[in-house]
Amino acid sequence: MLKRIYAIFMGRNREFLRDRSSLAWNLLLPVALVFGLSYAFDGQRDEYTVGVLQAEDTIDTSLHPFLETRFVRFVAYDDIDEAMLKIERHQLDLLVDIGPPTRYWINPSASTGYFVEFALLQASSNSANNVVKEQVTGAPVRFADWILPGILGMNMMFSCLFGVGYVIVRYRKNGFLKRLRATPLTSFEFITAQIASRMVLIMLITTVVYTGTHLLLDTRMEGSYMTLFIVGLVGAISLVSLGLVVSARVTSEELAGGLLNLINWPMMMLSGVWFSLEGTGEILQNISKIFPLTHVLDSARAVILDGATLADIAPSLAALVLLSSVFLAIGAAIFRWEQY
Repeated sequence: MLKRIYAIFMGRNREFLRDRSSLAWNLLLPVALVFGLSYAFDGQRDEYTVGVLQAEDTIDTSLHPFLETRFVRFVAYDDIDEAMLKIERHQLDLLVDIGPPTRYWINPSASTGYFVEFALLQASSNSANNVVKEQVTGAPVRFADWILPGILGMNMMFSCLFGVGYVIVRYRKNGFLKRLRATPLTSFEFITAQIASRMVLIMLITTVVYTGTHLLLDTRMEGSYMTLFIVGLVGAISLVSLGLVVSARVTSEELAGGLLNLINWPMMMLSGVWFSLEGTGEILQNISKIFPLTHVLDSARAVILDGATLADIAPSLAALVLLSSVFLAIGAAIFRWEQY
């Protein structure tokens, strides 16, 4: 059995490596995106962001005139430690507790915080409540630090889904799977080889791209590289398994492409690749958790930006393992060799 799996595994690896255009695309696209977006958006902000300490998710603007300030996005926080960490890293311009008394925290090295502080003091000038100021220090999280996991996760998503889903459909359509069925190879062995091949290739490519961009841009890394590698590995298994579900019975490359894009685009928009869902509605945040990529990016950013350990990200890893098990069970159950 192992010899048959190894033969298919090596064959798929050679097929991918001989396709120089696909290999170059997987290596160069994420690097170009990280460098381009970092150059374009580092230090640029479309609006100010202020954290509000309160237990409820909905902010009552009638509590203080400052909460009605235009061009300021107010985000509720019930965990002061989490909010303070964002102040340290310049991810929040200001943190306020309406009180009474009104208390606020600001990072003096954040230029945007100065203007939000001025707006708060102006809005509080006619208030009877005292205003208490506290300062928090810390280095900023650059846009490159935040976007790097998103770009790598997006590249992993496309490679895993299309690298398995589209390829197996092509094999089925041109009769390659039908010929394989005449051999002693079982569906389990074939699926195992395909998953193993894609995992090895995508982890190798992702590691090379991450190492290069990390060294050139000097991006933040607070946690363990091994923990980050485990996140990528578990995430790759989940995404490959999802691609297997799409390819298990589909016979048309056009239909496979449509189904894969139907999965890719919502996952790319709602999993935090380009922007954070923090501050959005609870319903939207709950919907995003059904996507494997959400758990991958949340875990990766926790390791890179917060120094999270395996124990800290265990819930996300458990969710990925559960999703992988479900996808693999469905894919194996409905897999077929022939086109008709």
